[in-house]
Amino acid sequence: MAKPHVLIFPYPAQGHILALLDLTHQLALRGLSITVVVTPKNLSLLHPLLRAHPVAVQTLILPFPSHPKIPPGVENVRELGIAGNYAMINALSKLQDPVIQWFKSHPSPPVAIISDFFLGWTLKLSLHLGIPRIAFYSVSALLALMFNFCWQNMQAVRGQRVIEFSDFPGTPSFKEEHLPSIVRNYRESDPDCEFVRESLLDNIVSWGCIFNSFRALEGQYLDYLRSTLKRLRVFVVGPLSLMGPDNGGDQANQYLEQHSDLFKWLDGCPDGSVLYVCFGSQILLKREQMEALASGLERSETRFIWVVKSGTPQQVEEGYGVVPDGFEDRVSGRGLVIRSWVPQVAILNHRASGGFLCHCGWNSVAEAIVAGVMIMVWPMEADHFVNAKLLVDDKGVAVRVCEGADSVPHPEELSRIISKSMGADNGEKGRAKALRDEAFRSVSQEGESWTELDEFVEAITQLGEQH
Repeated sequence: MAKPHVLIFPYPAQGHILALLDLTHQLALRGLSITVVVTPKNLSLLHPLLRAHPVAVQTLILPFPSHPKIPPGVENVRELGIAGNYAMINALSKLQDPVIQWFKSHPSPPVAIISDFFLGWTLKLSLHLGIPRIAFYSVSALLALMFNFCWQNMQAVRGQRVIEFSDFPGTPSFKEEHLPSIVRNYRESDPDCEFVRESLLDNIVSWGCIFNSFRALEGQYLDYLRSTLKRLRVFVVGPLSLMGPDNGGDQANQYLEQHSDLFKWLDGCPDGSVLYVCFGSQILLKREQMEALASGLERSETRFIWVVKSGTPQQVEEGYGVVPDGFEDRVSGRGLVIRSWVPQVAILNHRASGGFLCHCGWNSVAEAIVAGVMIMVWPMEADHFVNAKLLVDDKGVAVRVCEGADSVPHPEELSRIISKSMGADNGEKGRAKALRDEAFRSVSQEGESWTELDEFVEAITQLGEQH
């Protein structure tokens, strides 16, 4: 019997696409035949997956549709910043007709669509094609619950200083400015905004959804989600970063060769003594923030690796992303400043890494959890504040150092938090290691995430038999 064929539709933002490609890898290993929709400039992100599955995984390469708010040649949110999500979601919806044409001409068309939760409009596509649509959440279950609440109660949420989620487990509340930016940027009667709101509400009336999370991290929110959305089939299969095509030899060796000086330096550091500092692919710190962070690192006397994102010449002129003069000389031997891409997973998993100061994006969070590294959070925007609440308040595996995209930490206070948190033993470090063990257990062959992944593949196989 032919393998069930599934169409995968990722959203072109780093934090979204990588986790869905890790899921695709697992589906291919379990015998599904897969086609991934991709635009030309994002194709390189698929190379590890295509190398691992040259037969099982195919691509449907479609030209990127134009949109008045997206410059020509831009196909990834990384180049637009987080405010570009509205335009990106609207632009990608224009791929509906090319997908329908491809589907109709395919000798063995897909039996289901798995698409990123930002692409809720694909529910209408799936209904047109007569196949189920599954929403893939590359974010936390708590964030998904908040999205659903906000989109359904937009009038009540707008203009509130603090939003109470009183029905949720633990009754969390968030300041309005800490809500996901896609909610805060919503403008009533703006056509792009209305389309996105409808699109995101379509997630909860889809056939099912998949979460890149695990029970030990978010059990109470997952239970609440299942109890309130009874019609929605919920599969929890994370952390997917433990299950991707790159978890192995060749890639790891390549990283070690490219960054041999960095790893040689790490090899010479005591266990758990190095703080890794990185704010992801989109965040660029302002001059005052750079100066405060540099001063805090210098005063802390802690070993560190600081990955600095470079700005455009214009941004550099305005002081963005500039390391203070003389800083690198003063911390020479104790700290490294790196201005290029680094293998984050390999660094976090090195025995010398003991802490991670970051913005709290979900992918970075998952990678730190899997490495068993204590996190120092400086949430800025998007889902960062929600993730920080989960890590600091719910799980106790993280400490706050600052919050807000415009906030500037006090150098002395920052230095004190770094020194104290990186000290030999503390509760956060112990709990981070325990959560890592739970993460590994969840993706082991007897684990809950592994079992739910098998159950999902079984459900898709049954759909294939009905077609």
